[in-house]
Amino acid sequence: MDYIEHIFTEFDQLHGDRLFADDQAIIGGLARLEGRPVMVIGHQKGRGTKEKVRHNFGMPRPEGYRKARRLIQLAEQYRIPVLSFIDTPGAYPGMDSEERGINEAIAENMAIMSRIRTPLIATVTGEANSGGAIAIGVSDQLNMLQYSTYTVITPEGCATILWKSSEYASAAADAMGVTSRRLEELGIVDKTIAEPLGGAHRDVAETSANIKRALIDQIERLIAMDRKELVDRRYQRLMSYGISV
Repeated sequence: MDYIEHIFTEFDQLHGDRLFADDQAIIGGLARLEGRPVMVIGHQKGRGTKEKVRHNFGMPRPEGYRKARRLIQLAEQYRIPVLSFIDTPGAYPGMDSEERGINEAIAENMAIMSRIRTPLIATVTGEANSGGAIAIGVSDQLNMLQYSTYTVITPEGCATILWKSSEYASAAADAMGVTSRRLEELGIVDKTIAEPLGGAHRDVAETSANIKRALIDQIERLIAMDRKELVDRRYQRLMSYGISV
């Protein structure tokens, strides 16, 4: 979560799902955005081999999504917005993940996020793949960084299934429409946030400033909405996924 220190102040990280463990692939906690209290949740991949292993390369297990769920419900209790940052190759598909109910964890998150009565804003900062992304991505507003991707499966995985070779990854990406611009055209993404030439990692401060401006504007508009209208609109948005395609 490189963006936390640039966008927020007074970040206080919260740990654990109160059921099993503290999954380091998802981090979250209370923070302030221009003085306004918010709940921040996001995937964490890490840097360097040891850190990436500790964060499981950004692939959450069930306890990670249950931790996110706990924080989302806490945000509703405090009546503060939830801001999620998505960057994951997907939920961890290992045996231990299956044994502890990864499918249930993802589905329950989607159900809860579709009906909580507080604003939800999701921002894709890298890759957003499959249920591992949408499990913290149900939202009233969906942003994507300019060079990020959002898809049900990686282009390589899609190419391997359809054409029996990952060499067709580029064709698969074109067919699925994984880019922010394409998804904005389809009405799935609300805003494409500009990145510096060469990508966000070239200037994290500039990218963070762009994200911060978008979040402040969106929060103000969502806070002003009637809560029933907010929830109804979010639910219809979730149910409409796939119609444009």
